[in-house]
Amino acid sequence: MFTGIIKKVSRVERISERKGSLFVEVSKPAGWKIKLGESISINGVCSTVKTIGINTFLVEYMPETIKKTTAGSFQKGSLVNLEKSLKINDLLDGHIVQGHVDTTGKITDIKKAGQSIVMKITASERYLALIADKGSVTIDGISLTVVDTGRSWFTVSLVDHTLKNTNLGGLETGDRVNIETDVLAKYIDKLLRSQKNAKRKKQ
Repeated sequence: MFTGIIKKVSRVERISERKGSLFVEVSKPAGWKIKLGESISINGVCSTVKTIGINTFLVEYMPETIKKTTAGSFQKGSLVNLEKSLKINDLLDGHIVQGHVDTTGKITDIKKAGQSIVMKITASERYLALIADKGSVTIDGISLTVVDTGRSWFTVSLVDHTLKNTNLGGLETGDRVNIETDVLAKYIDKLLRSQKNAKRKKQ
């Protein structure tokens, strides 16, 4: 479990593939104590630490993760957002984030708004139904508030602090990002669809 408050931006050091799985070695932030088996959010993907080196740690991504996230596009030198898993006594500054990426979206527009920018992202209508105006959404592991929504898009506003302390400040139009919708919206949607299916069966 995470909060969507990014603690560090780090760099991908090495990438390799074996038997359909992707192995990604990431630079270990100074001062971080990492344990084997620990869960770390990397660009919003809940990643299990497989091995630990002197200055790096290694995670493995299965084909399903590669298919549904941007992990397959990681390259040596890619900047990634990192957040360690939430402790019981930690403050929930963002919102409840599972690290279970639902889909990817494409940045289609970036506009300046004072010291901030407004980013427009397109995504599947299936997941847009779970994103509400002024609700919460996770983009590349970052907890953000939705500004506006359309049939196939939504916008988020990025303040100067977010731009300077995450990798979003370096993204451009056409780049893809990981999207995790609000977990509460998922359960409500599932309940409503189950009730709807139950009514159909009775008819």
